[in-house]
Amino acid sequence: MTQTASVAAVAEPTHQIPAIVQSLRARFDTGRTRDRRWREQQLDGILRFIAEREDEIREALAADLGKPAVEAFVAEFGFVRAETKHARKHLKAWMKPERVGTPLVLQPGKSLVHKDPLGVVLVISPWNYPFHLAMAPIVGAVAAGNCVLLKPSELAPHTSALLSRFLPHYMDETCVRVLEGGVEKTTELLKERFDHIFFTGSGRIGRIIMAAAAKHLTPVTLELGGKSPCVVDRTADLRTAARRIVWGKFSNAGQTCVAPDYVLVEREVHDGLLNHLVRTVREFYGDDPSLSPDFGRIINARHHQRLSKMLEGADGAGTAVAGGVANESEKYIAPTILRDVSPDAPVMQEEIFGPILPVLTVNDVGEAISFINQRDKPLALYLYTEHAPTQERVITETSSGGVSVNHVWLHLAVPELPFGGVGESGMGAYHGKRSFDVFTHHKAVLKKPALVDPQFMYPPYTEQKKKWLERLL
Repeated sequence: MTQTASVAAVAEPTHQIPAIVQSLRARFDTGRTRDRRWREQQLDGILRFIAEREDEIREALAADLGKPAVEAFVAEFGFVRAETKHARKHLKAWMKPERVGTPLVLQPGKSLVHKDPLGVVLVISPWNYPFHLAMAPIVGAVAAGNCVLLKPSELAPHTSALLSRFLPHYMDETCVRVLEGGVEKTTELLKERFDHIFFTGSGRIGRIIMAAAAKHLTPVTLELGGKSPCVVDRTADLRTAARRIVWGKFSNAGQTCVAPDYVLVEREVHDGLLNHLVRTVREFYGDDPSLSPDFGRIINARHHQRLSKMLEGADGAGTAVAGGVANESEKYIAPTILRDVSPDAPVMQEEIFGPILPVLTVNDVGEAISFINQRDKPLALYLYTEHAPTQERVITETSSGGVSVNHVWLHLAVPELPFGGVGESGMGAYHGKRSFDVFTHHKAVLKKPALVDPQFMYPPYTEQKKKWLERLL
């Protein structure tokens, strides 16, 4: 193991948390973070961090998740780099007060929306994309002029230690702090007052975050997950659909909040799609995916055991037509495709978050829409069809955080598109300018001259004043 991967930063003691938060608040109160140059320096620091520590980042991700180098680049630090460059390019325009129209009755006057930083924000990041999902919110938070306290996941210890060790060398350590630790640290953190909490993780923990935030009326952004469906109709290009579904599902060993969770395929193309899916798994990962350098591992033994139970053949669990193999000592579960799965099977009751893909048959797209709408709203929905009216129907008649037509989760790579959930899959959205907006208070400002002071708004009210107001309002 490399020196970087094995490094363990000294975590701050739990009893120091109030002092850490207070120091960030005191720093924010100096006004330092409001300056555009400070914000640009933080974004530049993130870019230098990635450029100078790319090898260490990649090694930490490999140590935590067995993450292949290409996946580490595309879905982790490459994504953060693109987000940072986008924010750096547009920051001046985002910060500029926005002029809006002023009603005639309030003339003369000027109306503006000022972009104020919120203050001290808490970012709690998960283990599945431990660099990306820690740094992407920080990009928005510092671009908006906030102080940040990052709590990375203890389940990805190498990446957590890397962030704690190196981030202070590239960003203003008096305004951006990293706090390592487990549940105890998070519990203590949530007792403190923050100006915004940004959490990525499960719905169960999201409820705990929201309940704690309510004590201080702290606004929250919850990026959760859910069972994101794929719908494949009879007009779809089955080979292309299979290739994209397999790539989207089995990247990061299926441990992706927007991974396809299950497939609903029209009956007449069911067998054809299954054949393509099985063939694609072999093309991507070989006859023995455990030997493939392009297939990752499960984060820990607990999650491996949880996923293994889904493969034990419970009633309705279906039949594995690919994979179905698990090795606990290596935290390995083969890329698995299940057919003949019952809608009531355990694998269909919770987000899988692993390399298991159930395939279910529907008679038509209408049945697929009904199936989706009877369940919690997903973070993403994937539709494979060449029929434009079907595309519009599914987009219109279902509710999800986002939709990709004829592909998987690439919508999250478009900076101008919001990324976030709805209902059980989360609240709030970010990426691009919306990351800036999440951590910004849009303050209403009306400027009126003192020399012009119309009297019709003041008592005593007369019939003439009433007529003037009726004309102007």
